[in-house]
Amino acid sequence: MFTHSPDLPRLAAKTLAVWFVLLFVEFAHGTLRVLFLVPRVGDFNSRQIGVFTGSLLLFVIIYLFAPWFGHLPKRALLAIGFVWLVLTVLFEFAAGLFLFHFPLQRILEDFNIAKGGLFPLALLFLFFSPLLAARLRRL
Repeated sequence: MFTHSPDLPRLAAKTLAVWFVLLFVEFAHGTLRVLFLVPRVGDFNSRQIGVFTGSLLLFVIIYLFAPWFGHLPKRALLAIGFVWLVLTVLFEFAAGLFLFHFPLQRILEDFNIAKGGLFPLALLFLFFSPLLAARLRRL
C-alpha cells in the first residue's frame, strides 16, 4: 500500500493517540473561547475566530509530534490527515448533539461557508497539516 510500508498498526495507534491530544487541546481552546471571547464578540464571531486560533494551536501540536511519526510517504501523511478529519467531524456532531445538546442547525452553521461558517477551512487545514508539518520538519 505504501512505498516504504510503515508498520500500519503502530501508525494507526500513533494517529489515534495524536488525535486525542488534538481533541484535548481543542476542547480546552473551545472552553477558553466560550469563557473569554464569546462575551466580547458573540458566539458566532467567536467560532469564526476560533477556526484560526484553533488551527494554529493544532498545527503546533502536529508539528511537535511530526518526528514521532518519522519519515512517511505523502500518501501516508494524507491518510493521517484524512483520519483526523473524519474523526473530528464525527466528534463535532456527536459532542454537539449528545454532550452539549446543540440543535443540528447550530452545528451545521459552522459548516456553511456561504453563511460565514469557516469550519470547512479548519478541516481542510487539518487534512494537510501532517504533510505540511513533515515538509517543514524536512521529514
